[in-house]
Formats: sequence, structure tokens, C-alpha cells
Amino acid sequence: MTKFLKRMAAATAMTILMGAASASAMDIAWVHANAAAQSEQRVKAGFDGWLKEKGKDWKISLLDSGGSGERTASNLQDAASRGVDAIVITMADLRASRAALDAAIAAKIPVFTVDSGYITGVMVDITTNNWAMSSSVSPYLLNELGGKGNIIFLRMAEHHGTRKRGDVMETILKEYPDIKVLAEHNIDYTAFFEDTTSTMQDYAARFGDQINAVWAPWDEPAQAAINALTAAGLKNVKVIGIDGHPQAVEEVCKPDSLMIATVSQPFEKMGVQVGDWIEAIVEKKEDPAKVIPSKTVYLDAPLVTNQNCKDFLPK
Repeated sequence: MTKFLKRMAAATAMTILMGAASASAMDIAWVHANAAAQSEQRVKAGFDGWLKEKGKDWKISLLDSGGSGERTASNLQDAASRGVDAIVITMADLRASRAALDAAIAAKIPVFTVDSGYITGVMVDITTNNWAMSSSVSPYLLNELGGKGNIIFLRMAEHHGTRKRGDVMETILKEYPDIKVLAEHNIDYTAFFEDTTSTMQDYAARFGDQINAVWAPWDEPAQAAINALTAAGLKNVKVIGIDGHPQAVEEVCKPDSLMIATVSQPFEKMGVQVGDWIEAIVEKKEDPAKVIPSKTVYLDAPLVTNQNCKDFLPK
């Protein structure tokens, strides 16, 4: 009987401990600007790997905004109204989210952003230097053309990062008077791959072999452009992207590929870093000023060409 009572007491204690652990589990709202974007998927994968390694049983609710700034604001408002412990926002345009962000701040919910551009009130934005990335890959493309030729200029103004990349390219073009922009297009982020595909199909039909290069603001539109150009039989076009996704790196490594360069962004590391910050600031109640070095934290993002692409292939 005594042994039985001891076992029952032990079981009861374990139940209480498990209940306490469950009750104290963090409740995190993760707001995607567009969950279809591979960059956002990779950040989340890095965060998930961190959770597993740390043995965290945090509750993560995913809110997909489908590329809409208005839906991002709505999702942020929803997370704030639920009183979650922390909010993570990835790759969003937060200009339409001021009121929703203020609601989160009023509810004392810390907001961490990834590649969304720093906006007053968030704890930190972790990103890469978009001006620097464009300033490495854009001259590379133009120099590979020998400083002359015709290009298609694909842009996307609705995200701070792609907007900055395009602005840098626009500035650099001023120093290349023999480069002509045949057409410029702002990509519809709500259906970026489909929009780029249809746009490039139109350009391929209109301009044909006048097209010497395509500047794309990130890897997926670059791949869509390659698909459209290849289908049109245009094989002598140089294409660049930015992100360094595994498929893009593989393309750069192919000797006959149209894609000549990308930039490798450490998205998984961004997810890991967000996990570390939430653990320190929200779970352990450490002083944010001592945990976060600056309002915007930049990670390195090297240029990837056929000279070094093998170093960036998945291990």
C-alpha cells in the first residue's frame, strides 16, 4: 500500500509539473507577409529547428497575409487582440500597420521583425543590407554584359528590401550609359511567380533576342523569367536574383544556365536569432537593451557566382 501511494504521489507530482510547464508555454503569433515566399519558409524552418534543439513547447500560430499589406495589418491586430506573448513578422511592408502595431505596443506585446524594415515600436528588425546586396550583384551583371546591352528591369516597391535593391540598381545604371532598359515592371507580390511569368512571356514575344539580361529583385522571379525565356528559345540572356535559395545556387552552378549570380541570405540564421531574442527577453525577462545590439541587425550576405557557387550548395 505504501509503494502504491508513493507511485500515486509521484504520478500526481508529474501531472502537476506537466500542467505547469504547459501553462507557462509561450504563445507566439507568426505573421507571414506571404507564406508562399521561400525566404519566409526558410526563416520559419530555422526557427523551428531552434525550437526542436532547445526542446521548447511554445505554441506557434501562423497567420498568412498573402502578400497584402492590409492583411498584414489585420493579422497583427488579431494577434494583439489575443494577447499573445510575442509577435514575429516576416518580410512585411509595415507602412499600413501603424495602428495595429500601436495596439500590440499598448498590450505590452513585444514585436520582432525579420527583413521588414525597422519601424518605431518593434524590438528589432533582423535583416541583411539590401543596398549592399544590390551594389554587389547589380554591377556584376552590368560588367558581365561588357557595360552595354538591353535589359529587363523587374522591381517590387511594396517591400523595403526589394525597393532598396531596385533603387540601388537605378542609381548604378546612371554610370552605364550604354545599357538600355527595354522595359520596367513592378511585380504583383500577391502572385509574384505567375505575374513575372506572364510579364516575361510578353517581353519575350515583344523584344525577342534584343533582351540581353534580366535584373530580378529576388530568386523566384529570376527563375520565372528563366522559364519564360527558355520557353521562347532565348538562350543568350544573363539573369540575376537575390536570396541564394538552394535551387538558385544550383542554377548558378550549371555551366549552361541563364542565371549567372545571386546573393546568399542566411534566412535560417535569422529564425534562430529571433528564437534567441524571444527566449532572452520574453521568457527570461532580460533587458532588451542588453540583449539586442541595435534596432536593425544586419547579417552578412555574400555574392554567389559560378566561381564560388559550390561553396553554397546544400551539404
